[in-house]
Amino acid sequence: MDLENKVVLVTGGSAGLGEQICYEAAKKGAIVVTCARRIQLLGKVKEQCTQLSGREAHAFQLDVSDPTSVFSLLEKVQAEVGPIDVLVNNAGFGIFEDFLTFDLEKARNMFEVNILGMMTLTQQVAIQMAENRQGHIINVASMAGKMATAKSTVYSATKFAVLGFSNALRLEMKPFNVSVTTVNPGPIRTEFFDKADPSGDYLDKLGLIVLEPQKLAQSIVRAMQRPRREINQPAVMEIAARFYTLFPQLGDYLAGGIFNKK
Repeated sequence: MDLENKVVLVTGGSAGLGEQICYEAAKKGAIVVTCARRIQLLGKVKEQCTQLSGREAHAFQLDVSDPTSVFSLLEKVQAEVGPIDVLVNNAGFGIFEDFLTFDLEKARNMFEVNILGMMTLTQQVAIQMAENRQGHIINVASMAGKMATAKSTVYSATKFAVLGFSNALRLEMKPFNVSVTTVNPGPIRTEFFDKADPSGDYLDKLGLIVLEPQKLAQSIVRAMQRPRREINQPAVMEIAARFYTLFPQLGDYLAGGIFNKK
């Protein structure tokens, strides 16, 4: 797909990976629609995207966990921008804590944001794409959805759900010429870990396997132009995840040792 003048909507687009996806898509000439709860941060992203693309970008407040907010967003996009060509479901958060003491109200909220809200938005956009018989849906899951580690019980559960949802949706949307890509990153150097790991030690312990958001965003935007089934990074964690599936006992060893730095 040539992204020039294509409408690319990115949730969680105010910072981190989502922000970088917006910029990389804008560089390819896309009409970027950035959405997030923190409306005060979206103006900067919108302005930068407009400069990079030479086309008017758009910014809308969105609380993906609130269906009313989702439907309001879609009405505004339909009225002011037009049909969505690429949907990037990037909004999400994680909390790394022992499950025995985990606040289940926080767990409910994590499911509402990471999976249920994403499904609400995706269903409405997918209906439109199926009618137009074209489109691309990109769901940002996680390596935690392939290889769970201690203290990621709830977060991993949401990302396993994103993977299962995406795999089934891919089959359902194929007859309508709509692609579905799942992005499974390992840890990314973003403010995600300000909430997930307030101690601030986790990224430092992981060293070289920590991903830079701009480079991952470039891979995601390349996949918009040439759709892929999955994007799995970093390579060492993709290999470990494959071992986890093929050799579960070895997988538990890796997940409980080398890749367990929480």
